[in-house]
Amino acid sequence: MDGAGTVLAEDRNRVASGDRTRHPEFELARWSAAHMSPADRAAATVYTSGEHCPMCAAAHAWVGLGRIVYVASSEQLTAWLSELGVPAPPVRTLPVQEVAPGVAVAGPVPRLAEEVRELHRRFHRGRG
Repeated sequence: MDGAGTVLAEDRNRVASGDRTRHPEFELARWSAAHMSPADRAAATVYTSGEHCPMCAAAHAWVGLGRIVYVASSEQLTAWLSELGVPAPPVRTLPVQEVAPGVAVAGPVPRLAEEVRELHRRFHRGRG
């Protein structure tokens, strides 16, 4: 979303294709680098259901995107996946600000987090 509140681009998770790097946050960082000026990127806000992983947080910072607003934290996701018996990812989850300390971050959003938890529950139970 640009500084005026206009949605400029949207994406979705594409990791089911087998490419585990196809996170929407990473795709949006790449899109912004190709389609936005540095000033516009800095004024933008990325809204997402989950806190950026380290790969996405780094991409976000490297292209100079502005604020991140997320519903569920990496800590919450890690706990939920553990409860569901999902193996730990090969990369440690870290808060965005540990990877990209200059990025403004807002989240989690407690009143929406249960909806995201349910999405993960349905996805991972449906795979078994």
